Amino acid sequence: LKEGVHFLRNKADGKSYILYKEEDTLRACKNMCKHQGGLFIKDIEDLTGRCVRCTKHNWKLDVSTMKYVNPPDSFCQDDLVVEMDENNGLLLVELNPPNPWDTEPRTSENLAFGEVQVRNSQGCLFASVSCLLSKYHELHLPLFLSSYPTLKKLAEKRPDVPIYVGKTERPVFWFLDQSGVKLTNINIVPFGVWQQVDKNLRFMILMDGVHPEMDTCIIVEYKGHKILNTVDCTRPNGGTLPEKVDIMMSDFAGGASGFPMTFSGGKFTEEWKAQFIKTERKKLLNYKAQLVANLKPKIYCPFAGYFVEAHPSDKYIKETNLKNDPDELNRQIRKKSSDISTWTPKPGAILDLARMLKDPTDSLGISDPPAGTKIFKESWDFDLYLNVLSVAIEDEVFRYPSWVKEYYTWAGFKGYNLVIRVLEQPVPKHLTSDRHSLLDLVIFPTENPPIQWSLEEKVSIMRHVVKHGLLWDDLYIGFQNRLQRDPDIYHHQFWNHFQIKLPLTAPDWESFLAHYRQDVSKYI
Repeated sequence: LKEGVHFLRNKADGKSYILYKEEDTLRACKNMCKHQGGLFIKDIEDLTGRCVRCTKHNWKLDVSTMKYVNPPDSFCQDDLVVEMDENNGLLLVELNPPNPWDTEPRTSENLAFGEVQVRNSQGCLFASVSCLLSKYHELHLPLFLSSYPTLKKLAEKRPDVPIYVGKTERPVFWFLDQSGVKLTNINIVPFGVWQQVDKNLRFMILMDGVHPEMDTCIIVEYKGHKILNTVDCTRPNGGTLPEKVDIMMSDFAGGASGFPMTFSGGKFTEEWKAQFIKTERKKLLNYKAQLVANLKPKIYCPFAGYFVEAHPSDKYIKETNLKNDPDELNRQIRKKSSDISTWTPKPGAILDLARMLKDPTDSLGISDPPAGTKIFKESWDFDLYLNVLSVAIEDEVFRYPSWVKEYYTWAGFKGYNLVIRVLEQPVPKHLTSDRHSLLDLVIFPTENPPIQWSLEEKVSIMRHVVKHGLLWDDLYIGFQNRLQRDPDIYHHQFWNHFQIKLPLTAPDWESFLAHYRQDVSKYI
């Protein structure tokens, strides 16, 4: 065996592997990127002979260390055990722990018509279980964390509604006390463990393989019938999921983060972005279709992609951020596996699980909404959200320039070669009136070559995040910002810190203000 990188494929099961040899050292891994399961190939830009490149998103892996070098300081690939057999051949051994959903297996019981219904109500998918004991359970799929204005409305109507979240590194509801939302029945449960609702109904929350501190997916089981929801997970459960479930749900659209339409400068020309969107949406569609075909659910439902960029300031994003068509995904799935029934859940539609399992062609298995039912809303109450943000604009904290030092000291980001400069600029005339000013963030390393990275952010959002010590998810989810970076390097360690590792308590702005109030005239 020559030194260097070798790509291997098992003809028996079709699985691909990477083997690396350097002198007497052998390392091996699956040929599958941790991001979205892409295939690695030789990296022609690598001069060391140790790196491979993912064909999906150009992630790069150094197989001599099993660490990803793009994005830097991010993930590690799982090693396989390399052994020698009696014929002096090589064996690659993968250590597979038992699947958690196989613990305490249950035999599927017959369902009565109407006993389990899946319905689309106001853009949310519900599984309704009408039990023989006249109980009524309604599990929200996914068990997701809504925005705090939405949670506030929920708490006003039913503060004791049971909410279950996984035991993530950072508590899901870490901001609850500061928000003033009064929810009294939040349950934190371990990953991969069945949670019993009653003798027939249970569920299990699984961790995401790429963002374990943020994203989760869920399996719901009723009388032995499983519903798998992987919505908004990049790589749910590390890519290992239950096969032949009764219903599988996933996202399909792409474009929720706004990348690359919120980027400009360098390679991010309009032509490049248009081609990128076209290529990436096609890759995502193919990935989802193949994933569903491999898992072989009885019914597949494309869900959580029917969002629209509604605010007038997002007009450019709305026109350019093209999304996948759920019906096209369903066509691809049926082409790969004709045994899988597919259903696009329009608002008001209802799927009767018992009828669909007995006869997928039953005309009563799916009840379509009335003709003319709208897929998307046509009006929104922006004030519910914008009013909360606008309060921060004139907050006393931001009268004093040293809030910048106070904030980044509180954030605790250390050990990385970056210097951050924050400037507020007048609002450009071409922007809509809701952008009061822009916040320009320029990052320079203390070593050459210089890296320039700028972030244009609505000042109301930035100040709201700073004042309350919120995670930077609020800055870049929802098409809030416009970014430039040169060279085009994703600094995972920096973003990861501000996305999930900020302190659980907000900055002590009262102490900060008390210091400056002693001599206000000096700083105004």
